Amino acid sequence: MRSRTRRGVWLALVATVVALLPGVPATAGTPGDYPEFPYPVTAYTEPQRGQFHFSPRGGWMNDINAPLYHNGLYHVFYQHNPHGLGWDTMHWGHATSPDLVHWTQKPVALEPGVHPGDLWSGGGVVDTANTSGFKTGADAPIVVFTGTNGVSVAYSNDGGRTFQNHDGGRKVLSMPANSRDPKVFWHAPTGRWVMVVWSDNGGNAALFYTSPNLRDWTYRSRYAADWLLECPDLFALPVDGTGPTRWVLTDASGEYVVGGFDGTTFTTGQPAPLRMDQGHNSYFGTFYAGLTFENMPDGRVVQMAWQPGNAGSVWTGNATVPAQLGLRTYPEGIRLTRFPVAELATLRTGTQTWTGRTVTADPATDPLAGVKADTYELVAEFDTAASTATRFGFDLHTRADGTYDRRVAYDRAAQTLYGAPLAPVGGRVKVRILVDRGQLEIFGNDGKLSWTDNVAFDSAPASQGVRLFAEGGSVRVVSLALHRIGSTWGRGESTLESNLPGPWRAAGGTWTDVTGGKRGDATGDGFYLSAASAGDVSYEADLRLDTAAAAGITFRASADGGAHYTANIDAAGLVKLWRPGRDIAVHATPVSRGRTYHLKVVATGPNIRVYLDHGATPVIDAVDTTYAAGLLGVNVFAGAAVVQNVRRDAAGFRTDLGLRWHPAGGEWTVPAGGLRGRRMANGFRLSERTAGDLTVTGDVRVLAGRAAGLTFRASADGSAHYTVNIDTDGVVKLWRPGRDVAVHPTTIVPGRTYRLRVVATGPRVRVYLGGGTTPVIDATDDTYASGRVGVNVFDAVAEFQDVTLS
Repeated sequence: MRSRTRRGVWLALVATVVALLPGVPATAGTPGDYPEFPYPVTAYTEPQRGQFHFSPRGGWMNDINAPLYHNGLYHVFYQHNPHGLGWDTMHWGHATSPDLVHWTQKPVALEPGVHPGDLWSGGGVVDTANTSGFKTGADAPIVVFTGTNGVSVAYSNDGGRTFQNHDGGRKVLSMPANSRDPKVFWHAPTGRWVMVVWSDNGGNAALFYTSPNLRDWTYRSRYAADWLLECPDLFALPVDGTGPTRWVLTDASGEYVVGGFDGTTFTTGQPAPLRMDQGHNSYFGTFYAGLTFENMPDGRVVQMAWQPGNAGSVWTGNATVPAQLGLRTYPEGIRLTRFPVAELATLRTGTQTWTGRTVTADPATDPLAGVKADTYELVAEFDTAASTATRFGFDLHTRADGTYDRRVAYDRAAQTLYGAPLAPVGGRVKVRILVDRGQLEIFGNDGKLSWTDNVAFDSAPASQGVRLFAEGGSVRVVSLALHRIGSTWGRGESTLESNLPGPWRAAGGTWTDVTGGKRGDATGDGFYLSAASAGDVSYEADLRLDTAAAAGITFRASADGGAHYTANIDAAGLVKLWRPGRDIAVHATPVSRGRTYHLKVVATGPNIRVYLDHGATPVIDAVDTTYAAGLLGVNVFAGAAVVQNVRRDAAGFRTDLGLRWHPAGGEWTVPAGGLRGRRMANGFRLSERTAGDLTVTGDVRVLAGRAAGLTFRASADGSAHYTVNIDTDGVVKLWRPGRDVAVHPTTIVPGRTYRLRVVATGPRVRVYLGGGTTPVIDATDDTYASGRVGVNVFDAVAEFQDVTLS
């Protein structure tokens, strides 16, 4: 039969897209807008967009980076240009999954302008024992490795949301050109971390280093091999599942050798590499730059790889379905196997099965006659010994005129599947085929054969036929199943930070992911409701009106939003508590569009109290008995607004200053860690509380960028003030507009929390760091005698917690 899709034409088209449609050139970001989420709105339904293969929401992707498991989520990072469809100015993209098959795009993880150096490919680990000393909170840090001609380290203490540079991004290892693609893992027998890096200095080779702490590395050995090009990976597997452990060294193309590794040196007796996947294993092919997950909870070795040959209107490149790797003994020797992870079965939405069929050239014998499917999985076993056909297999996405998009055929005489060798086992051949809108993955005999391809399937209804064919005789079908596969998309939240369970559902309005949260847009009332229900509850969120008349937090709601309580900020100059049919209570206060407000509701039985911007006294204290319990969510009315940090029973921002806080420059929100400020200049968040002589204490943490600190004796607009800040340039500084009053040199590490205490008595100001009893600054300045108390951020993203005044 004729095949409408030609592989060479498709790959040429991809190359043309990359060359001619680069989109907006990649740009460097700033700490003030990190992490960015520069992606278009999408329902993930564009032509050729994989429905169960991850692809970036927008932009270019290539190599898989740092796949790992951390605190209940699988993370995949990847080489990324989020601003265009071609390779340019590498970032690290980021996606997460609870189960390896449902993926959610997250904001950019590593970003030029925030993280120095070439942010090229590398691996990552979870430092569960905190050998690095990077840990600052309750969770083990995620540590990633990147760079060229040397290795730089970045780490995250918030589950991969933000990354800090170790030692300012300076390289922990320097190497001669060309070297890149560090992969790191823990070697339990020697109790050390191992790094394998590719280098072509003196010929292609893998260089091995070890470290006790992920910061200090010692060169150990070099494994030279002409075939080994880029993106090395090294992992251990038991032979036949329970046999002796062997080590597998791979490169970007999927070529591999099996050998031994003693913690410092890799050895193998294998004379030449084998290929784990028979696809087009090149940068413009269909299988490249795979890596295995670290810190897997069940000990499996699972790999994802990049598929370069897929492109669409807003993205280029996708990832393979995660595959479990194994080593199995065959008559010809030990071979690596690849097979889809078992979790893929959770995406099945419907199944048809057949057994004991004989298929000939007569279409009436085809069990798939009349079957239509778009994204699906075929699982079949054929008795080749009882068959006479010269070739048999499947035609995918067939049409009434007999054409099809791709044929997957087994040649009985040549013993090949899709052109790759696959001998029968016991007279039988097993075939498993994954068909997605731009992807085709073929597995033979339980993973002995893996063939990863990109195919531009036509998903029009008239092109969704499936055919089982036989040529030159008959084929005996032992078993056949067609599983329809649902979508990997839409279950997680990309930008909305919340501790409420999902999935979230819209009940009116349009809700989209944007940098800084979830944007709702509605002509009337629109609700976005979580799966969480509550009666008595403490509930809070950040709200920003763009064009909306009002936005708020909704509680005790029905599933359709027809019944609810909502506390909102209203552009008419109100905070309002309302339910359908009644405005329960209002509080007059200026409300500005473009500014973020923090609302908190404490509902206890019929009593409902509403707090604004960290004030200790409720602005509304009312009683209503209409609704006792219901769903938690958010609301927008008559326009667009952005909501973020939607949390119940949260610690929030702890402070005893009592009165409301107001911004004077910058964006201020309340994530899980406290009060967060961001600005590429000076930004202030100031309480209405004023003082002259005082002791103010607070915890300060710079997440990205330059400096942050405590402000006192300030004017309402922040133009006059004293500020004591921690500065990642390596100082604690007391300053006011026009003068650095005093500085104390000391190392300030991004991501680390520092306790600052300021004692101001008349013109004398003393500054204490980290609970010390001796001031690091003791200075005199008489410019300001009293004023507001608050916090400051400068060219940075920073967090503040436990700000107290006495």
